[in-house]
Amino acid sequence: MSESNQQILDSASRALRDSQFRRSIGNRSHRLKQGHFFKKLGRAAMWTAAVLVGASVIGGILSGIGFWGVMISAGLIAGGIWASMKFPKMKVPTPETIMKSDLKSLAGKTEIWLENQRPALPAPAVQIVNGIGVQLDMLSPQLNKLNEGDAAAYEVRKLVGEHLPELINGYRAIPASMRGKATDSGKSPDEQLIGGLSLIEKEISGVTQQIAKGDIDNLSIRGRYLELKYDQSAEAE
Repeated sequence: MSESNQQILDSASRALRDSQFRRSIGNRSHRLKQGHFFKKLGRAAMWTAAVLVGASVIGGILSGIGFWGVMISAGLIAGGIWASMKFPKMKVPTPETIMKSDLKSLAGKTEIWLENQRPALPAPAVQIVNGIGVQLDMLSPQLNKLNEGDAAAYEVRKLVGEHLPELINGYRAIPASMRGKATDSGKSPDEQLIGGLSLIEKEISGVTQQIAKGDIDNLSIRGRYLELKYDQSAEAE
């Protein structure tokens, strides 16, 4: 295969990978991003209307704005639309903001945070992350049964805002060259990550079922995934 053909294939592969990572892992994150987009679209429309009204007023006073007036108005509209659609960029939630999120937006913000972690994760883990997005979509309606100050609400926030980020951030702290190597525990960081994410996915499913059954008072996050600890010596090497 020629070098040029290889470059084309590499570019296509990167484009496909980027496209996959731009996809939402759940409906909740998609709605949050869609809402952010429509807000920017609304600002662009308001700016366009303001420029047109201003041009009309000036044109009425001066009996027309002339060629250059039209060009300036068009430039202002184009620049305003570009700026409105470009900025502000949607802020990626952090584990800290997820912990403080209201229950209505908790699942969506968690999904957005997870979506931004995918490029650093191995392919099998990405598939599980996508599955977690599905589970978060199912959990979200059940959260409406909880009050903001409930202990159960705190437990759910801790699961997705503390334990889940702790697992992924711990993995990302390990040098890429060592993630596939077995540690003293007999499992590689890649395997530990996949195992931990699988357990969290099941835990979210269990919480959803527990709330759906009305067993809110007894809701507790068992934290089985916390047993999956990364070999500290691997990080130190």
